Amino acid sequence: MKTIFTRARLRGRQIVLLSALILAAAVGEMMLPSLLAQMINSGVAEGSESMIVTFALVMAGITVLACTVNYLGVRIAARISTDFAAGLREQIFEKVQGFSAAELDRFGTASLVTRSTSDITNVQNFLTMLLRIGILAPMMAVAGLVFSAATGGEVSSILSIAIPMLLIGCGAVIGLASRYSVRLRKELDRINQLFLESLEGVRVIRAFNRQKVESRRFDEVNAEYALTAVSSGRITSLLMPVINVIFGVTTAAVLGLGAHFVETGEMEVGSLVANSQYISMVLMSVMMLAIVIMMFPTAYACAKRIAEVLNTETVIHDGSFSLQDRPLRSTVEFRHVTFAYPGAQEPILKDISFETHPGEVTAIIGGTGRGKSSILKLIPRLYDPLFGEVLVDGVNVKEYAVDELRSLIGYVPQKNVLFSGDMASNLNFGKASGTEADWREAAQIACAEEFILKKEQGYHDPVAQGGTNLSGGQRQRMAIARAVMKKPEIYIFDDSFSALDMKTDQTLRKNLGALTGDAAVIMVAQRVSTILDADRILVVDDGTIVGQGTHQELLNTCPLYREIAEIQLGKEAV
Repeated sequence: MKTIFTRARLRGRQIVLLSALILAAAVGEMMLPSLLAQMINSGVAEGSESMIVTFALVMAGITVLACTVNYLGVRIAARISTDFAAGLREQIFEKVQGFSAAELDRFGTASLVTRSTSDITNVQNFLTMLLRIGILAPMMAVAGLVFSAATGGEVSSILSIAIPMLLIGCGAVIGLASRYSVRLRKELDRINQLFLESLEGVRVIRAFNRQKVESRRFDEVNAEYALTAVSSGRITSLLMPVINVIFGVTTAAVLGLGAHFVETGEMEVGSLVANSQYISMVLMSVMMLAIVIMMFPTAYACAKRIAEVLNTETVIHDGSFSLQDRPLRSTVEFRHVTFAYPGAQEPILKDISFETHPGEVTAIIGGTGRGKSSILKLIPRLYDPLFGEVLVDGVNVKEYAVDELRSLIGYVPQKNVLFSGDMASNLNFGKASGTEADWREAAQIACAEEFILKKEQGYHDPVAQGGTNLSGGQRQRMAIARAVMKKPEIYIFDDSFSALDMKTDQTLRKNLGALTGDAAVIMVAQRVSTILDADRILVVDDGTIVGQGTHQELLNTCPLYREIAEIQLGKEAV
């Protein structure tokens, strides 16, 4: 709780105003039983209609005023909690934006979504109840005890037994229910994860007729969540019966003992009525406070999960080296780099060393899962290596500020992600101030204009979330155009031509060759035909570079490359 209240602070003035309103409402409500007692003793007992009407009007006015003050208090409490939740969501969003890929892998998409939505909503609801009832209930309880003692005398002694019993009963129920709070949040994460997987993979699921299997997986997790929720609900459901039993027994005891005192003349009827109402207010305040406390375990579990995100420090830290002081331009160098993904048993890359210079194309080829894409992820610092150095323009990438380093790079990832909006907004990811002339130039180079112009609204045609209304090849060309818009010093293509036909592939590479000029180009490719003209080809196998050179050199010196080339191009062509 301390972490989230430190990160998203409450406004002191609003809290003070809310407390003043709640105090005013509590004073008004506390006056009503006393006025009722005077009405009974002075008006009803003596048959004075004018006295009854006077007290009735005063009580009605106080009730209206208390309701108005309560309404204002509710609005202020809702505003405070809503602003607090909004600030907390903003803090989490900004924090997640700064996470490296390692932190994102650690939490998982489903869990981060749950923490930033459902968990924050639970904390918001608890804060609303705390601001309203958590402040009001103690005031009402203390004032009720004072007024009850003043009007009821020995009758009020019943509270010395009732209140401890009520606290013990509520505490036992809350303690048992709190054990399920953290478990429910983890199981909700699992439900969201499966649901997200089924939505993203719905086409694959249908293609393999796995609907029933996936439904069974979801049903199992859903059943576990439901079972835990039912167990928690059964324990929670005991709270109201416990409160009602203690409430009923206390009321009966007060009225019975009070009737005896009235009969003996030691207490007036009005005082008994007022005292019974004050005792009811005390018990009601304790009950309301118990309900707030009942929400605490869930809110605490949610706050703890939120704090885990806010307290997580990314392993990627900014350096202080200025871009203007770079000794070189458009240069990338790996020096004996070894890298392993978090939690992996062994490194995926081992002693990787190579360099690429301005105007050169460096291609990386090898078998599936051999570490090709992992090499590229180290350049923009999506991850940091375990050992060795990655240098950009002669400086270790750790010395740069992350934003400045990435401003030099145009990155086309293996999975082409587009965002909801239109064609133009996706292209402007590469250049925020891009104009239509910039869109056209980038689209022409990436061979994307041919399908964009066929759209009804051209560059303003809508793009669905994830680009699902475009084909794989169209998404790939849009991702390349987005990188081209940036006109960076270093181009990184992670298997970015795999969805293109041979003609488009050849045309696009020709266009890129004319564009890149002095820029460094590093690409991962699966097809030998794509990298024939590369200045340097790295052959990667089992996380190490087993061959390095031009196409012709590797045919003579690297058996693995020759094998790949013969399979793809044919032995006669090789």
